[in-house]
Amino acid sequence: MEHISLDGVISPGGRGEDSDFAHDGWTAPYRSAAGAEAVAAAQGSSFDMLLGRRTYDLWASFWPKITSGPFAKGLNAATKYVATHRPDSLGWGPVGQLGADIMEGVRRVKSKDGPDLIVWGSSTLTSVLLEQGLVDEVVLLVYPVLLGLGKRFFSDSADPRELALVSTKATSSGVLMNTYRYVGSLRTESADAST
Repeated sequence: MEHISLDGVISPGGRGEDSDFAHDGWTAPYRSAAGAEAVAAAQGSSFDMLLGRRTYDLWASFWPKITSGPFAKGLNAATKYVATHRPDSLGWGPVGQLGADIMEGVRRVKSKDGPDLIVWGSSTLTSVLLEQGLVDEVVLLVYPVLLGLGKRFFSDSADPRELALVSTKATSSGVLMNTYRYVGSLRTESADAST
């Protein structure tokens, strides 16, 4: 799940998250109660999380202090699997272990019966997961803004692939919540092919 501009920028959403980013807090004007409900519904009531270390540290400084509301309760209760080489320093739990080989750890977690495994933020991790074919579904909260420079959700090194749009919801502020499922390799056709 990711907040994204029309031109593919994801970094960052909240004020103070990245001092090098000129448009800090760009998602805030578009937030709404209906949008928050849609995000909570997309996550479901029971889920685990897969996070990169930077996102984990950022969220660990904020979410444990928030004790009310379904979104906070879900995040705080979720088992956090963190892509890190310092698993001994993970204080916001519960925490699950991925092991030294992070992609193998993700495969192991995905192979077990259990709640959905959701990735928020973690742009570096997300790019690798896409490249390794470990993403089943992509939920993009698309904002009606162009940001220009910034971190991108999709890496330039990602293999071409096809996704199918399975649902879309619009909020009153213009944010589209699009859910895509992985289909397979990109199909191409000659531009002059007859139809």
